[in-house]
Amino acid sequence: MGQLYVFEDAGYVNLLPLVYWRGCFDLRCGRTTLLKKIELLYGIDTPRLLVRDYLAEVTAERHGVAVNRMAEGEGALLLMGRCIFEKCVPIDGPEEVGVIGETIVYVRLSPERVAMIDADNVPYAGLARAIEGLPRVETDAIVLNFPWNLVHHNAEQLIADFRRIGTPAIEGDVCEGSYLLAAENIHIAPGARILPCSVLNAEDGPIYIGENVTISPSCSIEGPCSIDKGSLVQPCSVIREGTTIGPVCKVGGEIEESIIWGYSNKQHDGFLGHAVLRQWINIAADSINSDLKNTYGTVRVELNGREVDTGEMFVGLTMGDHSKCGINSKFGTGTIVGFACNIFASRFPPRFLRSFSWLSDQGYELHDPRRAIAVAELVMARRKRELSPAGRKLFTRIYELHRKYEYPDPTE
Repeated sequence: MGQLYVFEDAGYVNLLPLVYWRGCFDLRCGRTTLLKKIELLYGIDTPRLLVRDYLAEVTAERHGVAVNRMAEGEGALLLMGRCIFEKCVPIDGPEEVGVIGETIVYVRLSPERVAMIDADNVPYAGLARAIEGLPRVETDAIVLNFPWNLVHHNAEQLIADFRRIGTPAIEGDVCEGSYLLAAENIHIAPGARILPCSVLNAEDGPIYIGENVTISPSCSIEGPCSIDKGSLVQPCSVIREGTTIGPVCKVGGEIEESIIWGYSNKQHDGFLGHAVLRQWINIAADSINSDLKNTYGTVRVELNGREVDTGEMFVGLTMGDHSKCGINSKFGTGTIVGFACNIFASRFPPRFLRSFSWLSDQGYELHDPRRAIAVAELVMARRKRELSPAGRKLFTRIYELHRKYEYPDPTE
């Protein structure tokens, strides 16, 4: 039997800044990451992973598996990491390349062709040599090309992921005076608390409340929605449909059709809609984002120096890991904020704010990566987490890389 691998392709560039800190397969859509969906589909723990060279050490540290290492003498099925596969591609079978248009979504190889792959050069020349001359087969999968694709598919994936958790159960504490509508579509894990006067409405989609989550009094939660373990929803919050939060987040105000990764805070009043926030982010009080143009037209965004028509009517804020904004921050429709930014300006930031930016009313400057690391370590320590040596090294490498990918510089 062949080995199962998950690999990155060159399309990761269009998912920056979300994937500076992790492989594409660690993106989250629905309740789980793309990698977890593959693991559940194939009934395995973690497949072998093929990533950009500068992510290899951190990826191995996080997942505890071989990274950028090809097994000798065995065939292989390689699944592209920024895809959602809804059915199994057989690991064993004829050599072929599964495609959707021009995009390669899987490759099945013999042991001889596996030996042609230079794992230190994945996913470029080594894989290109290995698939040369193989038949191409049209296949089915959801390909995530841009950050807003995650939001577009989030509600449907929340529903699909809910089916995978087994029989829903109310195992946490639902206080008297709270209401569960369509309770058969609600899962409340052990240790979770739903405090009085809150309403969980699963009539239009399932709701997943993870372990040790607290839903404070007078909250409205609309399905489909997932609030993962250790998170806190502040009093009087409105969490609308299509939203994924956590683990270990603090949220409040109004949130609609958004994805907030773990260890991020948006716990005060203010609207967040059709947004994607990575880890270790803080959105300060009364901050808001626009997710709809006044013309109701499709949203165009600035991405790595070029304008892209999203084809979507609703696109909110995209923000990379370790970024923060001060009170009363305002973000225009389709704004992209890079990795390790700090925004404390009363004006709207540019539609694309490059990584390591400090933006104030006095102007823009590029943040010293050593200071950015120091801030990140302080933030992580508050949650009893540490930045590993590999993480510090990656932080510095991201500073170097963002100069390659992100233009224009507002000062130039």
